[in-house]
Amino acid sequence: MRLVQYVGEDGRRRVARVTNDGRGLEVLDGAERVYHLALEALRMQRKLAEVVATRASGRIDDYERVIEEKRLLPPLDHPDPAHWLVTGTGLSHLGSAAARDSMHAKLQQSEENLTDSMKMFKWGVAGGKPVAGQIGTAPEWFYKGDGRWVVAPERALEWPAFAKDGGEEAEVCGLYVVADDGTPTRIGYALANEYSDHITERENYLYLAHSKLRESSYGPELLLGDLPPTVKGMARLLRGNQTVWASDWLTGEDNMCHSVANLEHHHFKYRQFRVPGDVHIHYFGAATGSFTQKIETRPGDVFEISAEGFGRPLRNTLGEAREPLQHFAVKSL
Repeated sequence: MRLVQYVGEDGRRRVARVTNDGRGLEVLDGAERVYHLALEALRMQRKLAEVVATRASGRIDDYERVIEEKRLLPPLDHPDPAHWLVTGTGLSHLGSAAARDSMHAKLQQSEENLTDSMKMFKWGVAGGKPVAGQIGTAPEWFYKGDGRWVVAPERALEWPAFAKDGGEEAEVCGLYVVADDGTPTRIGYALANEYSDHITERENYLYLAHSKLRESSYGPELLLGDLPPTVKGMARLLRGNQTVWASDWLTGEDNMCHSVANLEHHHFKYRQFRVPGDVHIHYFGAATGSFTQKIETRPGDVFEISAEGFGRPLRNTLGEAREPLQHFAVKSL
């Protein structure tokens, strides 16, 4: 089952499940947010899919029209953006077969000859998939912002005036609501464009935190249930009527050096991330991107990310800076 949040023609929020043919959105009665449906399911100790089934109205909206009119919303959000945290992890994927062979050769070097990134990747390969109930190697972790940094599907991702690059990162994210008793609960998965400044990041790995403080987008559909062991997707960079770059991408645990459970443990082990009622969006890491082929993105370009089983593609335009480059002087009271 896949869910979508959007704005109806009457200007009110709606939640719908995608019809079997993928062309329609069946409106759910009395539902404006997946968030509230998730809390209801948790409190009733029922599956979210069961609660959704009880709300099915039979009324169908035209999915294509919703997309064309840019009325999509992120598939999970929180009424208060400050309680909607966006984070992620990197160095979590094995890449293509060729990339794996190349990486394996590099990892044979003695550890003192490896970069810090390669060391962390090597640790992930060795200990990122512990047996159930045990704690594995901690992955790289980063903060993206709160809900104010999230951009809806079909909307523009800002290229800030201070940024040196605006590049897509095609991946999958986990969507979570923290239950009343503080238990992190995964609602499902969605396609994601983690969107980062790769030039800044490559200048020095200690700039990673700066490079990740950018807007991002996920959706348009929320996939309920388990993540398939292999997810095959396509990422494209469109410029006008041309495809500037395109690449297959792989995710799912068969293509990762960390298990999803391990990534989740090392995020939610922090007590401050287990606040009842909070929403968490956690990116699982990318295996490819146009920046790896030295593609220079431009404002007006369109990022398109799709994958089997996730329904409609995630599309975002690369937008201009909304404020000029300037010096910010802090005042003293």
